[in-house]
Amino acid sequence: MYLNHILHSPSFGLLLTLLCYIAFVWLKGKWKWRFIHPLIYASGAIMLIIWLSGLDGEAYKIGGDWISWGLGPATVALAVPLYKHAPVIRSKLGAVLAGITVGSVLSAAATAYLLAAAGASADIVYSAIAKSSSAPFSIEIASRLGGIPELAAAFSVLTGLFGSLAGPAFLRLCGIKSDIPIGAAVGTGSHGIGTARLMADSELQGSVSGFSMAFAGIVTSIMMIPIYLFQ
Repeated sequence: MYLNHILHSPSFGLLLTLLCYIAFVWLKGKWKWRFIHPLIYASGAIMLIIWLSGLDGEAYKIGGDWISWGLGPATVALAVPLYKHAPVIRSKLGAVLAGITVGSVLSAAATAYLLAAAGASADIVYSAIAKSSSAPFSIEIASRLGGIPELAAAFSVLTGLFGSLAGPAFLRLCGIKSDIPIGAAVGTGSHGIGTARLMADSELQGSVSGFSMAFAGIVTSIMMIPIYLFQ
């Protein structure tokens, strides 16, 4: 009875999330797993623990929602390094905005084309079309267009994870080494998860990525207006 009370308390979900994430951050630092993202392993460990314990996912969600609530203040906190590096970003603002706009358009268009060519249904296409935007944007866009919000969130998270893992290395492989292009590319394509990855390496890259993430969400939302009106 007491154990059941603990498992269904908000502190259980919160503590389980923090412990799993901290454990894999420590392991990554100790073993130098360069291409392993702690978020992937922490999520897998949490799902495994929930499955083995027979715990209802809704019970975990009570405390997990506290983590979700913290995303808001954490995102707002990106304004601090952004303000610090604003003069540098402003000096390249035209190029940054152009890159974000083109990247957002190409991401949505390529996603829609590839899924349609593969025979995906309309609700799948609408769920994935805004995958490069952060989850709040992609969920709302999917719900408005007739997609599946939960699937949109999954697409968004997976896109962010893949971009945070492979994005910086791929850009360097292409010969792109400057902070501003890397930040703009990762922020546009991998939103908050990619931004967090860059912030750990370079504050300037993370600042540009945070700005790009926000502007890409706006651009993507505006792009969806004609689809919403004429679908």
